[in-house]
Amino acid sequence: MEKQVTTCPPGKLKIINAMRSLLEDRTFESLTISEIAITAGVTEGLIYKYFKDKRDLLHHVLKEHYEQFLIQIDRDLQGIDGALNKLKKIIWSSIERYANHRVFARIILLEVRNSEEYFQSEAYALVRQFNRLIIEIINEGVADGEIREDLPPASIRNAIFGTLEHSCLNRAIFNEEVSTNDTAKSITELLFNGIRR
Repeated sequence: MEKQVTTCPPGKLKIINAMRSLLEDRTFESLTISEIAITAGVTEGLIYKYFKDKRDLLHHVLKEHYEQFLIQIDRDLQGIDGALNKLKKIIWSSIERYANHRVFARIILLEVRNSEEYFQSEAYALVRQFNRLIIEIINEGVADGEIREDLPPASIRNAIFGTLEHSCLNRAIFNEEVSTNDTAKSITELLFNGIRR
């Protein structure tokens, strides 16, 4: 059975693109529905047709970014053997996403975690999916003897996420350039010298 491709209505697409564009240089809190509508060239009513409110629109933009990111991760891991090699690739891909998609970095690092609604959103469900993937790879590494078994997998995952996010925070806040290769190398050297068996 062929998968049906759903197309986004033109008005909805304009709204999503307007939100992305505005978030390049503005904080979420500073935006109004009126500004989003003017930037999109649509009525405010059309925004409410597709989204419950401004935050629902923000979560939708993040969800789309995360869907693309998970597709990229799946592609990037094809043909890679060994848990440490997979983790290296995930670290590199994550930094690359933050470095080249500032709106994604701003939303995930600065804008959503202060709202309980985020933790009920489809976007957060995708974040949890990514978390589970990391844990699975760490468990694979423990089972294969690549990663120490005396460290909780969740602690290793937290160290990876924490280091990644802090390394890319200036990209989100100040729009500073991030060297994907140099940052990934520093992070993997730091983390893997601590977790390698």
